[in-house]
Amino acid sequence: MTKSIPMVLAALSLAASMSLAPVARAQGAEELVVYNAQHEALGNAWIEAFTKETGIKVVVRKGSDMQLANLILEEGDLSPADVFLTENSPAMVLLDEAGRFAPVEKETLDQVPAEYRPADGMWTGIAARSTVFAYDRTKLTEDKLPKSLLDLADPAWKGRWGASPAGADFQAIMGALLQLKGEETTANWLGAMKENATPYKGNSIAMKAVNAGEIEGAVIYHYYWFGDQAKTGENSGNVALHYFRNQDPGAFVSISGGGVLKSGKHQKEAQAFLKWIAGKGGQSILRDGDSYEYAVAGESNPKLVPLKDLDAPKVEASTLDNKKVVELMTAAGLL
Repeated sequence: MTKSIPMVLAALSLAASMSLAPVARAQGAEELVVYNAQHEALGNAWIEAFTKETGIKVVVRKGSDMQLANLILEEGDLSPADVFLTENSPAMVLLDEAGRFAPVEKETLDQVPAEYRPADGMWTGIAARSTVFAYDRTKLTEDKLPKSLLDLADPAWKGRWGASPAGADFQAIMGALLQLKGEETTANWLGAMKENATPYKGNSIAMKAVNAGEIEGAVIYHYYWFGDQAKTGENSGNVALHYFRNQDPGAFVSISGGGVLKSGKHQKEAQAFLKWIAGKGGQSILRDGDSYEYAVAGESNPKLVPLKDLDAPKVEASTLDNKKVVELMTAAGLL
């Protein structure tokens, strides 16, 4: 039986409340509570550097994008959260539409190019990641690669590719597909994906499957490959990245978001933290660190294909419809 959307969201909220350990309330006037859905290592690097520079202490609650977003909605005005950080933007949109954010200060917004933040100024982009097709370079040559994400719906690709459909990353990509191509095309593509693709629990696992020869390619974000290459390369040695470009849905660049909760007890410090992440301090950690995510307000790691060369489609992050995506993916039997 197909689950309804309210049931899906309720399940996410319940999972969040059950799986996330309680956060101790901030004791000092300058102790922030950050709900962090970004990668733990990157979030920690930002927080440690911010505290070292400002002296402001930070308490962290960890979870996934939608886990934490639904938890904040459940907690309402009693939420201890001062700041919310995500990997993708749909969770930011959910809270923005629910009126949970305070306006981001103009000085912070001015640091970030308009294409990496919503027009309403209620949250801002803090990092970005590019969609790629990670492929087995021992089996596929460039002339055999899909020219578009939509090509993967062709029966010729049956059993040859994979993805992580239950993850926030893939659902953000589907949000872009929905916005760019409409509901009918998205529903048809998802139906073909159910027939053609192998599901995995996580982008890194999907990439590992490509490397092991289980499948010929996988739709993931770019930084999983760069991160593995920077370590041992054991899960990416046979893998290369294909960038769709040409403003294709498969060239979607997903924005990681940051916002200040209007119910937070430390508004001044929360705004300062968000300004720091979106400014020179936080963006230099993206440039010089090993997260391999894109900086949206400064120079990115030089190992990455420059953002301007990705030829990504123009997607309005503030209108990515995760609710409709979940509905369509559920109807296709992918969730």
